[in-house]
Amino acid sequence: MATLDHKTLEPKKEEGNEDEDVGFMDKIKDFIQDVGDKIEETVGFGKPTADVTAIHVPAIDLKTIELIVDVLVQNPNPIPIPLCDIDYLVESDGRKLVSGLIPDAGTIQPHGSETIKVPLKVTYDEIKETYNDIKEGSIIPYRVVVQLIMDVPVFGKLTLPLEKKGEIPIPYKPEVDLETIKFEDFSFEETKATLNLKIMNKNDFDMGLNALEYQVWVGEVNIGGAKLEKSAKIGMNSEGVVGIPLSFRPKDFGSALWDMISGKGIGYSVKGSIEVDSVFGPMLLPFGKEGGSTRIKKAGDEDDEVIMLSIWIVDFGFWF
Repeated sequence: MATLDHKTLEPKKEEGNEDEDVGFMDKIKDFIQDVGDKIEETVGFGKPTADVTAIHVPAIDLKTIELIVDVLVQNPNPIPIPLCDIDYLVESDGRKLVSGLIPDAGTIQPHGSETIKVPLKVTYDEIKETYNDIKEGSIIPYRVVVQLIMDVPVFGKLTLPLEKKGEIPIPYKPEVDLETIKFEDFSFEETKATLNLKIMNKNDFDMGLNALEYQVWVGEVNIGGAKLEKSAKIGMNSEGVVGIPLSFRPKDFGSALWDMISGKGIGYSVKGSIEVDSVFGPMLLPFGKEGGSTRIKKAGDEDDEVIMLSIWIVDFGFWF
């Protein structure tokens, strides 16, 4: 008996069919693209644009620096465009300082533009703990990378990457020393004097002193303080002397006064803060000084003249 071989039957392709299929699909794609272009031209859809216009430093101290990144976004479309998210990164020499995500960042109005403010905060302690080579008083480069993520009709979800470079300081706490005290009037009822504070700027940038707030203690007794509006410039890695007025009543010192008179000696401390301007913006920097020694002089005396009165206060090196 004859046997039949079972074979898979395939439709016979006519020559040229494959090329015709490819050509047909290309025509469909071109047609869809043409329709999309016509809709875009008719309705007026376009891709939004964005640019980093500025970076501000609204606050800086010994712990943190705050940055505000101004991003100008322009919407050429006839409908509002929602900003889904803002992704940001701050780095220095390729090392991350801070990063984060801001969700639901707002809406850009039709045919309009808006400046989006992106707030950033960099904590110095985290930087110094992570990177040991970053020292106080130095200036480091930074790069801010901002990505705007938005959902645009016709185009779909878009990501606009932006970046800006600059420098930020790592402030060094100013060192303050009580250099001299000059008496103008001395009595147990009221004494007026000028404290000459030596302020040392150990930063790699100049500081313009605007104001100084201080309190002075002798032993455990607060003998006074004030806020002084003072203008002075202290260069980078340099020092300057600022005279601050002080009025106090020695008889209010109590036992501290008798310790001073008897020669036992008594400690002092000066604490406060200075307001300075810098190329990075205004700063409020605290200072403190305890102990030490100084001399008391009459106002107008030469620096090498010491007043000889009847009492010598050992710890201060005060001559009365």
